[in-house]
Amino acid sequence: MAQLLDQFGNPVDLSRLREEKAGPTISGVRSIIGGHPAQGLTPGRLARLLLTSENGDPTPLMELAEEMEEKDWHYMSVLGTRKRAVAQLDITVEAGGDSAREEEIADFIRDWLTRDEIEDELIDILDAIGKGYSVTEILWDVSERQWVPSRLEWRRPEWFEFDRHTGQRVLLRAEGGPQPLEPFCFITHFAKAKSGLPIRGGLARSVAWAYLFKNYDLKDWVTFLEVYGMPIRVGKYENGATEEDKEILLRAVSSIGTDAAAIMPKTMMIEFIENKAGGGSGSEQYERFADWLDRQVSKAVLGQTLTTEVKGGSMAAAKVHDEVRKDIMRSDASQAAATLNRDLIRPIVDLNYGPQKTYPRIRMEIPDSVDLKAFSEGITPLIDRGLKIGQGWVREKFGAPLPGDEDELLTPQSAAPPPASTSPSSAPPADPLPAEIETATIRASQEAAETDAAIVGLSETALEEWEPLIEPLLAPLLDEIEAADSLDQVKAALVKRMGDMDDTNLREVLARAGFSARIAASVGALDGDD
Repeated sequence: MAQLLDQFGNPVDLSRLREEKAGPTISGVRSIIGGHPAQGLTPGRLARLLLTSENGDPTPLMELAEEMEEKDWHYMSVLGTRKRAVAQLDITVEAGGDSAREEEIADFIRDWLTRDEIEDELIDILDAIGKGYSVTEILWDVSERQWVPSRLEWRRPEWFEFDRHTGQRVLLRAEGGPQPLEPFCFITHFAKAKSGLPIRGGLARSVAWAYLFKNYDLKDWVTFLEVYGMPIRVGKYENGATEEDKEILLRAVSSIGTDAAAIMPKTMMIEFIENKAGGGSGSEQYERFADWLDRQVSKAVLGQTLTTEVKGGSMAAAKVHDEVRKDIMRSDASQAAATLNRDLIRPIVDLNYGPQKTYPRIRMEIPDSVDLKAFSEGITPLIDRGLKIGQGWVREKFGAPLPGDEDELLTPQSAAPPPASTSPSSAPPADPLPAEIETATIRASQEAAETDAAIVGLSETALEEWEPLIEPLLAPLLDEIEAADSLDQVKAALVKRMGDMDDTNLREVLARAGFSARIAASVGALDGDD
């Protein structure tokens, strides 16, 4: 049997795949108890921390990145939004080819991806967005004589480091020194927020400065709020007061601030001067600076601000910002899919089916938002004009699955079969064939057109001599209207002539035309000529 090689050409030892490689140790280099470099962080310490991570020890930077997610609510929100947006995308699997074998392999991957834990595991893999890299250990299960990952276990990034030669290869920290990662045991994901070394590619490195300045701002803001509004306590003593009297007065003033109670000699006095000037403007400065820093963090993580902070702006601007967010989401999804294809899908296929020329690939794509009404109205005329469009593509747009053998199919009302007869002796008529329906429809359309033409012909024939019929009726009336001098004379002429008009000839012509049309229709000779 040929030696199985991993995606990087390293030999795979099957006997070691069942062992956990990067679990925590009670005493050693992989402890779950870490440091807290965010405490007492200063610009100088942050600069040294970032330099240390570049020189081969990522531990302080990884611990700071975790603390930033815990302590800065805005950063935790926008970073979590970015990771969950990708983790919730539908995962599709494309077979490596059209053969039955390749479809079988793709179905095997699809079945495994139906696990409920996959979304949480994807969020752990996408931890690289903030920290630059993430390492997830694959724990294999062979209980059913198949190699399938039982779970994908997130490992703390500070348990790993990069080789000092290239700064690209991840090594596992062990008691005897850094060790190469075991083949087919780890998923290493790098999030490329920018080009360069993986340790410098995470967002936490950039956001750390905003986190530091915001902490300074919040500390001063809290200090300001602690004394804002509290009156200034001023103690007054007589000119001849002794040092002991002064100390008593000072203790009294100090006690009032904490205990709200104090005693002092009767000859001494304490005044309370309220602070009314400058308070509001100072508070606003702290808030404005904190908001400005949050907006810069939103730009760094999501590429825009309108989807997190609605403070005005047009609908068009909001759509543009949303498209920017989707561009980042597509990039994250594409990078995550490439990592899974390399470090997860290939090992599963190789261990169960052997090496393949082409492997199935998973895709994580943002579904296109389609206006179904506009889509239907736009595509129907194209189909009527003969454009060939596959049902599968249309079903995909509507999200409609293929009907099963036992599914009741929906039919248009015009094509629905007539209701069955209630008489037990009569059988329902057979459905006409599509060709017969088309022929009957065409014949009915032709007959309707011929009928309309015939009616128009009859009307024209009946009105050929309308002037000789109408002129004797209207001539006397028109003469009197023309000779009238006022509207009242016109009204009187209308009343007089309407009663004297002889319309016998006109009614006879109309009656003959109607009689001819009925006779022609009865005998099927309605052709417009006779």
